[in-house]
Amino acid sequence: MTAQFQFVAGADDFLVARSGAARWEKLTAGIDDEFGREIVDGQAGVVAEAEDAVARFISAVSTMPMFGDRKAVWFKGVNFIADTVVGRSETTEKAVEKLQSVLNSLDPAQVGVLITAAPVDKRRRGFKWLQKNGDTEIAEAKNDPAALAAMVAAEADAQGCAFAPDAVDALLARIQNNPRLALEEVRKLATYLGGEGGPVTKRHIFDLVPTFGEGDMFETVEAFYALDLPWTLDAIRRHFFVGHHARPMITSLQNRNRLLIQIKALMEARALPARINKAALEQAQRRHGDAFGGLDDKSSFNVFTQHPFYLSRVAAPAARLSLKQLIEFQHQFLEAFRGILGRHESEHEAVLRETALRCLG
Repeated sequence: MTAQFQFVAGADDFLVARSGAARWEKLTAGIDDEFGREIVDGQAGVVAEAEDAVARFISAVSTMPMFGDRKAVWFKGVNFIADTVVGRSETTEKAVEKLQSVLNSLDPAQVGVLITAAPVDKRRRGFKWLQKNGDTEIAEAKNDPAALAAMVAAEADAQGCAFAPDAVDALLARIQNNPRLALEEVRKLATYLGGEGGPVTKRHIFDLVPTFGEGDMFETVEAFYALDLPWTLDAIRRHFFVGHHARPMITSLQNRNRLLIQIKALMEARALPARINKAALEQAQRRHGDAFGGLDDKSSFNVFTQHPFYLSRVAAPAARLSLKQLIEFQHQFLEAFRGILGRHESEHEAVLRETALRCLG
């Protein structure tokens, strides 16, 4: 049975609008009359605006174009099916019930309807009814690096370019797994490449994608564990040139190194393979988990709290480094921290450069 309407909802208005735009293009295919395509704004800041938005939508689906026998209406950006003062209002709930009644009476062969809503409260009766009765899509990106990597690859393909595998990892780390930024940066990188079509490389990521928020200093960490001294020194220079501080960089290096020490120890004990996967990590945890503190929250102090997809990337340098070297690195990072405490901020870059030279030179 064909649904009376299409419903796209989620927590992120960007992802919802993006999915909605793709559906709207298909819904309006073949409708040449501009009066046969109508978009109704569903944004409401107060209860009266929610009532008005529903009334305008009902008017839109009730009015057929003068030419043509089919119409498409997009109720766009509905924000009053949410856990807000407006969404909880009894008046708003009655308006949503009126909306449901109209949707129930529509002939989808004559009037195609698309509703996009963000944010939404999945506990509300209005949401549950729309989800049950519509052709529903929940447009939410899973907080899962593997799922985000697949999303980046799909968007790159749509933009006519491709990513080198390590470039996807670099992009997600640079933007802290933010799905909205991921999609926007893919478009930007595709535009930069122009008609070449790719591939997007790790160097493109470091040169063109800014660091988002206060995340780890990914380029410096990547350069360091690639054991590439010139690249590491360049990354340190860029880090301080834009006004960043030394402590976050040292913390990021320590966190990565701490995980590598644990991974290397487990590999030498033949508890982990060179290519880490979920099954191998779970088996290692059953055998050795008690020795890692039993932490449940994600922490670099416990390798078993990390996602196996992330660990498989982090583990790459383990084959080239001994456990003794990794312990020495951790000692040098501690000395770097002590070094910045005793020197002026203008000398902190020199402290980090000296640390890189001692470790990699």
